[in-house]
Amino acid sequence: MKIDKWKLAWGILLIFLSIFFYAVHFIVFRDPHHLFIFFVGDIAFAFIEVLLVTMIIHELLNYRDKKSAIEKLNMVIGAFFSEAGTDLLKIFTSFDRNADKIKSWLIACGEWPEEKFEGAAGQCHLYEYNLDCHSGDMKYLQDFLVQKRGFLLNLLQNSNLLEHERFTNLLWAVFHLTEEMAARTDVNRLSITDYKHLAHDMERAYMLLVSEWLEYMKHLKRNYPYLFSLAMRTNPFDPGQRQK
Repeated sequence: MKIDKWKLAWGILLIFLSIFFYAVHFIVFRDPHHLFIFFVGDIAFAFIEVLLVTMIIHELLNYRDKKSAIEKLNMVIGAFFSEAGTDLLKIFTSFDRNADKIKSWLIACGEWPEEKFEGAAGQCHLYEYNLDCHSGDMKYLQDFLVQKRGFLLNLLQNSNLLEHERFTNLLWAVFHLTEEMAARTDVNRLSITDYKHLAHDMERAYMLLVSEWLEYMKHLKRNYPYLFSLAMRTNPFDPGQRQK
């Protein structure tokens, strides 16, 4: 393990200062008995100090910092859904052959008790995502993603994402789909292989997006009821929202 030179120098200096002041104590008071008592007492308290400082206070500070980082991350997630995520969910549902099933389930999530959100994200993985590139407007999806490319890149550079692997995976899935769409000149005239490849990329992004949307709705319902109310009025799984 590499030790910084300045840390080593400070360590040696502190040891010499300690020896110096113990020597001063002995020279002034000439009482090795009490000096030894203080010395042993200081050593005994050092273990308690380590417990208090490194294991309790340090953990409390880490908890506070982590909580602050999570709050900042939730702000980033909120910005993502406001700028791109909610509209992208609406677009994906237009390609989903089984959209009626997931809409009938998630359109009523505004009335769910908080406990139901706990297992809802897990249930998303049981849903049969079945996207067909010919069911929706591929050109509109391409233009939308290319337009949001800069926004996605800025999000991926956010250091707070290190605290949230699931959201990072979502961003990479959406960004990968963006690059795939941008690489094609005419998305309405592709080979069957290309359409299958794009459908697979869309399904991966769609599944992660639905799961993260539910987690974010749970966060809003618990902490920000007024934002949750707005999110439900713009619910991407409500067919009536398309015309709003």
